[in-house]
Amino acid sequence: MDDLLRLLPAYRPTMDRVSLAIHGRPEIRFEERHAVAELTRWLAGEGFAVGTPAGGLETAFVARHQGSRPGPTVAVLMEYDALPGLGHGCGHNLIAAGGALAAILAARADPDHPGTLLAVGTPAEEGGGGKIHLLEAGVFDGVDAALMFHPADRGLVARHALAAAHLGISFHGRAAHAAKNPEDGRSALAAVQLFFAAVDMMRQFVPATARLHGIVTNGGAAPNVVPALAEATFYVRDTTAGGVADLIARVTDAANGAALATGCKADIVETAPQYAGRVHNLTMAYRCAGYLRELGIDLEPPSPANPAGSSDVGNLSHTVPVIHPYLQIAERDTPGHSEPMRDAAAAPEAHDRTALMAVALAHTALDALSDPAFLSDVQAEFRSAREPADD
Repeated sequence: MDDLLRLLPAYRPTMDRVSLAIHGRPEIRFEERHAVAELTRWLAGEGFAVGTPAGGLETAFVARHQGSRPGPTVAVLMEYDALPGLGHGCGHNLIAAGGALAAILAARADPDHPGTLLAVGTPAEEGGGGKIHLLEAGVFDGVDAALMFHPADRGLVARHALAAAHLGISFHGRAAHAAKNPEDGRSALAAVQLFFAAVDMMRQFVPATARLHGIVTNGGAAPNVVPALAEATFYVRDTTAGGVADLIARVTDAANGAALATGCKADIVETAPQYAGRVHNLTMAYRCAGYLRELGIDLEPPSPANPAGSSDVGNLSHTVPVIHPYLQIAERDTPGHSEPMRDAAAAPEAHDRTALMAVALAHTALDALSDPAFLSDVQAEFRSAREPADD
């Protein structure tokens, strides 16, 4: 720990600069070219061999630090996409810069470590499933453990996550003049309105764990034109993949019913790979939390009472032991995906805490690389873990 802390002052200014550069120029999923340039320039300058693009994704990369002898492969993960219209209301700028710092500190503290240390840039967490694409492309083949963190309104060792499907729903009607001959039209907007009403009527009769939410992305072009096309984006979530599949079927029926009632046609497609629920590796998570506690930051234990979202890291966690602790950067109950959280992600206090999280992640990564007994425990827990069964 002391070696890592001694290194920190030399790298902290660059971490802050990279984080604020990403925060100040937000880029949505699969368009994160500026963020990738900032991160890969920094990692390459610190001796990592950078490969980009990676896994067939333009804004993904793998930066590699090869050790002096054979050993395991450990990956530190970075996210850097922003939310449309909001910017970094999820604090991915901190995940990016903090993750890069963690990898650099680990490589600098023990340049002769065994095995391979990877810093993996994973785009499009916000609805694009970047990690799933990379997983399917083989980017994580041979990885023995993966580490990342996430900013939040509270500090948590681990947090459960929901499985999620991303639906694009298009209604096709028939255009007409809304005043002269409305009887000739079939309003796709009316179909969207009826669809949302149907989903609202459904809410009482879905599991308490389910989440159904969406927005209208296209409701027509002019008030005096009956819309021939209307579109919505919808997320369907539940604790298991089976629960999500059941809900997709019901939402699809609602869309088709709304289309039938309004004389329209509905098209429903999944716009991204489905996100899986998360399998936590608590052996590794509590090791990281212990290091963070030594640095003066306590994390709460996992609790089902904590609200949950979804992430593509869930899919990876079924293939590789993963940790995803949460670091408090804002007052408790500050909403995620909000302007207050976005502002907190640029604050000096958030960067102070991110730097300490980077130290804890670096130490945990070095343990996984250098301590066979620890890695054996990590992998034993991973093998015994099971996704919660469907009810």
